[in-house]
Amino acid sequence: MPASATNVAIAGWVSHAEGRSQLVLAERLGGHDTFLTGVLQLGDRRVAVRIITLDDVTVLRPVAPETFADLAATCSGVLHLPHGSRRRAIPADLAAAASRHQRALDHLDDAELRYALTFLEEATTSHIRQARIDAIVAAIPVDARAGQATDEAARSRQGSANVG
Repeated sequence: MPASATNVAIAGWVSHAEGRSQLVLAERLGGHDTFLTGVLQLGDRRVAVRIITLDDVTVLRPVAPETFADLAATCSGVLHLPHGSRRRAIPADLAAAASRHQRALDHLDDAELRYALTFLEEATTSHIRQARIDAIVAAIPVDARAGQATDEAARSRQGSANVG
């Protein structure tokens, strides 16, 4: 986990349900683990919040039983994250398989990568894990950059052979 804090400008709207208030962000936060806490600064007011990020939405819920009842329907502020942001680590076996098959995991967006890694982490046996690695790798497009590097290496070898 990064040691440096991160500050993120946010905007959203207040939602009230089941006696609780939450701030629904206009844009989903990427790279921030769900259920961690942060401090939301709205002008001079600072509120400890729990960050809940789902597939397509992030909400901030006050940790204490206070509400956002006094806020405008839409608001903006700064979310202070003492834990910083992080991208989930790609397991070595998945990275190696992708490389062997000339597939680049960076073709996956954040949601797809999260889904693939969760799918892989839930494997209960090594056989199931390998089958899931194979499925994930097969679903990723061939990395055109890998093909270009292979073509360039072949041309270089061919040019060297023609020189002698």
